[in-house]
Parts: sequence; structure tokens; C-alpha cells
Amino acid sequence: MNVEAGTFVQAKVPDLGNAPIPAKAYYDPEWFELERQAVFLRTWFPIGHVCEVPDAGNFIRREIEFARASLLIVRGKDGVVRAFHNACTHRGTQLTDDTCGKQAKFSCRYHMWTFGTDGALLSAPDFERFGLDKKDCGLRQVACDVHGGQIFINFEKEPRQGLREWLGPLAEGMEQVPCAYATHFSEYVYEIDANWKLTYDNFQENYHLRFIHPNTGKATFNQTNPFGYPVEMELHDPHRTQTIWTNPDSINLVTPTQMIGFKAGAKAVARGDVPENPANRSYFAVFPSFFMLGSSGNNFSHTVYPIGPEKSRGVIRLYWINDDKTPGTRFAREFGLGLTRDIHSEDVSVIEAGQRGLSSGALEHVYFQEQEVLCRHLFMMVDKAVREYKAEQGLT
Repeated sequence: MNVEAGTFVQAKVPDLGNAPIPAKAYYDPEWFELERQAVFLRTWFPIGHVCEVPDAGNFIRREIEFARASLLIVRGKDGVVRAFHNACTHRGTQLTDDTCGKQAKFSCRYHMWTFGTDGALLSAPDFERFGLDKKDCGLRQVACDVHGGQIFINFEKEPRQGLREWLGPLAEGMEQVPCAYATHFSEYVYEIDANWKLTYDNFQENYHLRFIHPNTGKATFNQTNPFGYPVEMELHDPHRTQTIWTNPDSINLVTPTQMIGFKAGAKAVARGDVPENPANRSYFAVFPSFFMLGSSGNNFSHTVYPIGPEKSRGVIRLYWINDDKTPGTRFAREFGLGLTRDIHSEDVSVIEAGQRGLSSGALEHVYFQEQEVLCRHLFMMVDKAVREYKAEQGLT
């Protein structure tokens, strides 16, 4: 890529061909069930951030629809972050309805079986009558690991790869983004009547920017790059990365209020509240449905949770370091989340409109052009996982 005086030269794009993609993959219940089994129950999935469990006894609860599970993510006395099924091992009663908190133990309200933060069964009334050993009655654990501040879980009994190995070439870069050091975050959660891939794909391609975001997206396109195509795209099976391009004239296009927000955010970076990031325009797309932009001024992550063939939940987070030191810092942080939410709100209705069109059965295929290669790559990685799963299970 070469940008001089506003010019734009697109770097070579990975060539995955131009074969049509089956539309059923975006609404068919049987295909969704295969994805659930072959992808989401057999891979590392981000579930939270370490700043949510800073001290021993801190916990968060997560409802994971694709696994039909409720999880407790807990920091133990030894400092280790673990994940457990939120289910008493006596008769399955969920231990807590709280979304987060801090406590030294978890007691089942039904029969008062009590567990430590390491999941071990500490006590149970009249336990001798069960003829069991306490060490065999601990909370059922889910594989859990941390990288770049993100907490990942894996529902495989014995994950085929460790987290860092699975992240591969993305691992080092994810350790350098501000998120890795974050102590706070702002969050925006939404539910959308759309398949998880259709939702996620919207944030992997810039082809739509000039049409859906003509005002809020001015910083991402201009006459020399009218679609705001990225500087570079790379494939790291099953993950992807791209380098975001910025309009060199964008500073002249923002409103006065936006300028105040951007300047306040820049001051926060200069003070050290958010460190400079060598991969400042890098976009990390972690299979299957997590992505992060490493910008120091707008360090955010977006996770899409599949709920059903035509329904998803998204969690968007902007990460910060230290408490708000000044009103300007507070404004910059709220402004960042507000701007992100404004931009995203422009996407929701058109994604849902696409889902309604696909779910009607009117189309047999969808199409991706070469600049939508990240969308094509995602489908190919999902399809590969499904084919491997079917072969292992002896399915046709």
C-alpha cells in the first residue's frame, strides 16, 4: 500500500476464488447444529476480561446458549482464573443468579453443598450417607486460559491445542494492544435477528461503508479509496488479520463535538493511560466470532454469540487503563462508546433485512467479491470444521 497526498494503492489480496456460497448456511437449523457441534463446542472462545476478576474470590457468570451452559469464571486464592459449570454436583441446581460478585465460597441454596473458589467440595450436610468421596464431587471444570487480557474457554474435555498455539501468528500482536493492560471497559450489548456469520461478516468488509455510513464513516473512505478498502489482509487459518486504512483528510471532516472527543482521547494516550500500540491499525479476527481493533485511541473488541440459526448476541467493549483522572478523560471514554454505538446502530437494520431475504429461501447462493475475502475465508473455515466433524462422526 502506498498513500501519498491522499492516494491509495491496494495491497495484493489473498485469492480464494469466487465460487458462490450456499445461502442455507445462513439460516438452516441443521447446518447451525453442525456448526454448534463442530465449531463452537470444539474451539477456544472469549468469555470475558481479567479486569472483571482482579482479586481472589471475584467471579462473573456467563450464559452460553450455544453450549446450553451457565458458567462461573472465578479467580482462586492462588490467583488462577478458572471456569466451572454453574451447577451443584448434587442435583444440578445453579449456584448463583448473580452476574458478578466476590465471595470465598459458593453454596447451593437447595441442600447447602458448598464449594471453594477452586471448585472443590468443602462441605455437604450428612455427606456420609452418600458413600462418596468429596474429591470426586467438585464443580465440573471447563478448560480456561488467558491471553492478552482476554479470558477464553473451551468445552472440549481435552483441548487439541493450547490457547497460545491455537492463536498462532495473532498471539504476539494481541499481547501488545491496550486491551492486554486494561483495568476498565465500557460495554454495549445487543441482540439481533440474524445469523452469527451474517452479523460478523458486516464487520469484516468495508464494501458497505459509503452506503451505510456516509457521515459516521467519513474517516474510512475518500475519492481515492471510495470504499475504504483496507491496506492489507492476511489469512492465518483459521484466523484473519487486516490493516485498516484511514482517510488522510479525516481530521477536516469531523464535527466540533467529535474534535473535542478525539483531542481528549489523544491526551489520555499521551499521559500513558493508554499505551501506544505498534500495530495501531491492526484488526485481529479470531475464529470463530471475535475480533479486536488494536488502535490506541479506540481499542475495542466485538464478540458475536450464536443463539440460533437466525438470532445472535453481540458484545462490544472499549477498553481503558486506570480510573478517569479528569472530566476530559471521562468525556473521551463516553464519547468513544457513543460514537461506536452510533456507527453500529446504522448496521443493525440492514443486517436483519439481509437475514429476512436469505431466510425466505429466495436465494440458493450468496456472493463475495475479492475485497470480501475475509467473509469468504470465515465460511471456508467453518465449512472445513463441519466436514472434519462429520467425517469423525461417520455422518454423510
